[in-house]
Formats: sequence, structure tokens, C-alpha cells
Amino acid sequence: MKRRNKIIYWIATIWLSLGMLSTGIVQLLKTKDEVALFTQLGYPVYFLTLLGIWKILGVIAILIPKFTLLKEWAYAGFFFAMSGAVFSHISVADHSFSAYFGPMLLLVLTILSWYFRPAERKIVSTNP
Repeated sequence: MKRRNKIIYWIATIWLSLGMLSTGIVQLLKTKDEVALFTQLGYPVYFLTLLGIWKILGVIAILIPKFTLLKEWAYAGFFFAMSGAVFSHISVADHSFSAYFGPMLLLVLTILSWYFRPAERKIVSTNP
């Protein structure tokens, strides 16, 4: 069981990291398509820079050993960013499958990675 959980954790974490890193880079580059998407969703263009930096820093936090509290913050940030992306598309009545696929996949990967993370990557409770 422990081995299975570790495999699930690393598969989810690697795919999550690749997804967040690649979208973070695209957002930092402010590609034409990404700017158009954010404008359609009603966000200012500078938001791309914020999200891009946060995603890249979050990937680093999740992948490096130790720093368990920082990992919790990174997972929370990923969850808020991806659930926010889904609701942003809902709010502008964007009903295309492609609009929801990426954020939903990254949301599921965030939850799987967080849930299956090994004990040494979790915050240890000091309560008796």
C-alpha cells in the first residue's frame, strides 16, 4: 500500500509540476493567446506576471525536500488558482471543453499530489 501511494504521489506531482511550470512560463511570456484569454476573462494583463511567478515558485516549493509549511501554502495556492480559473470561465459563460480541461486536470492533480504526499512532506502535528 505504501509503495502504491508513493507511485501515485510522484506521478501526480510530476504531471502537476510540468503543467504549472509550463503554464507559468507561458504566462510570464505573455503570449498573444494568453493575453487574449485573460482579457476575455476580465483580468488585467499584469495578472499574468503574478500568476506565472507564483506557479513557478509553487513548483519549486513542492519539489524541494523539507519546508512542509511552504508546501502547504503552494498546494493551497494551486488549488485557489485552478478553482478560480474554472469559476472564471463559468462567469463569462465559456462552455467549451478546452476551457475547463486544463484547470480541472491541474485541480485534480493538485488534490492527488497533496493527498498522497509522503509523511516527510506533511506538517507534523505537535498536539498530543
